[in-house]
Amino acid sequence: MLDEFNWFTRFFTYSSIQVKFIASFAGTVLLIVLRKVFLKILFNNTSNALIRYRWQKISSYVVYVFGIIIIGQIWFKGIESIATYLGLLSAGIAIALKDPLTNVTGWVFILSRSPFEVGDRIQIGEHAGDVIDVNFFKFTLMEISQWGQGEQSSGRIIHIPNGKVFTETLANYSKGFKYIWNEIDVLVTFESDWKTAKKILEKISKKHAASISKVAAKKFKDISKLYMVYKPDFNPQVYTKVEDSGILLTIRYLCNPRKRRITSQHIWEDVLDAYDEKNDIDFAYPTTRFYNLDSDNNNSPIK
Repeated sequence: MLDEFNWFTRFFTYSSIQVKFIASFAGTVLLIVLRKVFLKILFNNTSNALIRYRWQKISSYVVYVFGIIIIGQIWFKGIESIATYLGLLSAGIAIALKDPLTNVTGWVFILSRSPFEVGDRIQIGEHAGDVIDVNFFKFTLMEISQWGQGEQSSGRIIHIPNGKVFTETLANYSKGFKYIWNEIDVLVTFESDWKTAKKILEKISKKHAASISKVAAKKFKDISKLYMVYKPDFNPQVYTKVEDSGILLTIRYLCNPRKRRITSQHIWEDVLDAYDEKNDIDFAYPTTRFYNLDSDNNNSPIK
């Protein structure tokens, strides 16, 4: 077997340039065909999307590695020259391809340290979305809309260079503490019974967020073992503040980041129904009042 391998090496070492090109092409095609056959067999035997994705990535990496080794054997004399070949290749990449090299380093960092993985919802710099692919030079997000729009999918696919993990702030909503605090502002008029309005909001927020608060409190214990963090109050809260146009009641509660918009919708629907039953509670909006300075009624507002 060793003699046959040495013959293979000697043949391609002393062959013409044309033969080496043909052999390189044939070896590359063979690897690609073998990968496609393997994936076809795999896809016929499993419908699990995650398993399919992982083996697609693993098989592509295997093809890249063996392709480099085979081409190195064809173009350089003896297996001992592979180190020289790889060394020269690395030096050339380092000098001429700084950004791609940084992206490959970022890819290694993503695989080894796992700041995120496929399926996670992240925000990196100004971009936010669900990770749908990671490869040598970039990772891909299914973009979600901005915070104020409920963070639902926008339908756009964004490709981000792997090197951005070293230069941009990264937030992962799917790892560690998997919940976020959301706030809903409810503005009622000064003439409203704001205390009753506040009690209604407290009751509604507990209805929708109490169960999540209990789960989040348990999850927080695991986070506290890794980081120096202070335990917050996980129960829903309603805060009071006076604004120019009325009394602002703010609901603060925990929710799943993927369900923030639907949870907000359910809370608002309950608030609208509850306030509609109260004659002494009205929603406020920016208004302007003019006062009649007539001597008979100096403080009478004109509506």
